[in-house]
Amino acid sequence: MSEIVFDIGRRKVGDRQPCFVIAEIGSNHNQSLDLAYEHIDAAIYAGADAVKFQTFRASQHYSRFTPGFSYLNNQDTWSLIRSLEINREWHTLLKQYAESKGVEFFSSPCDVEAIDELAALDVCAYKVASFDLPDSGLIAHMAKNTKPVILSTGMADMRDIQAGVEACRSIGNERIVLLQCTSLYPAPAGLSNLAAMRTMRESFGVLTGYSDHTQGDHIPLAAVALGACMIEKHFTLSRKLPGPDHSFGIEPSELKEMVRKLREIEMAMGDGIKNGPRLEEQEMYEKGRRSLHAARDINAGEKIGEEDLIVKRPGLGVSPRERNLVVGRMARESIPADHWISWNMLV
Repeated sequence: MSEIVFDIGRRKVGDRQPCFVIAEIGSNHNQSLDLAYEHIDAAIYAGADAVKFQTFRASQHYSRFTPGFSYLNNQDTWSLIRSLEINREWHTLLKQYAESKGVEFFSSPCDVEAIDELAALDVCAYKVASFDLPDSGLIAHMAKNTKPVILSTGMADMRDIQAGVEACRSIGNERIVLLQCTSLYPAPAGLSNLAAMRTMRESFGVLTGYSDHTQGDHIPLAAVALGACMIEKHFTLSRKLPGPDHSFGIEPSELKEMVRKLREIEMAMGDGIKNGPRLEEQEMYEKGRRSLHAARDINAGEKIGEEDLIVKRPGLGVSPRERNLVVGRMARESIPADHWISWNMLV
């Protein structure tokens, strides 16, 4: 499969690139600009590559007749969503603030007006929430701006995903990332289905990653080991803050530790080539591996027989693989019992 790499802002995303880590602030600003700034600062401290918000209006996002969600104690959905709206005048301020500190800014726009407002700010990417994946028209409107489009795939089947991918490709936008996701808050680890990342990569020929709703960091770290090019994690300053998304978010010190582990995993993946000891392993290679040793005192001029050899450590002598090349050779010099046998000792 051909390699895929493209830019999201000032960072490269894709094959053989560092995993792109998104701190999903979402609506955890609690309608406070200061709290939004604090979240950005904390995400930068933690080592995130991007901060992401959500841009919606209750009037265009949910029907007033929407039933309450059980995980939100069946409170009135429309009123709750209304209380989570971001002030869209903040977009410019938040983008400038984030980018001035070296982190990318973007959002999940949930209506056409939001897309156009973010496009006017030249945001680096667009994110489609799992719940909005069926809206191919919304996706196409994002894709026409030529920026990368990130599609979460919680609850989706392959037809849903294909429709989203085709909505982008129909207008020539191939910069697509599909995120495996489980749309539960929090999500049980057993429903993560990380193997779906490979299925989507092979089926659609696009980059894949993981949007995480589980608690802790072990599932997103496993996703990185399986090849995720992008990790999105719900982020909060404190799980004790009020609001529907704080309780299962990752806190700053935890995100920082997750990013540290993630970067170590990336280094640990290596290039897959097995070509002998690393420079740092050389002492272990010489002193810890096995080689041929003398089973008895061997005098100079004696022919070496099978019974004269024993295999033990260190590995400073001839490799046991070449035992047959040693048997029958003459000793150039006396070799004391228990000493390794090197080629310069043989005729």
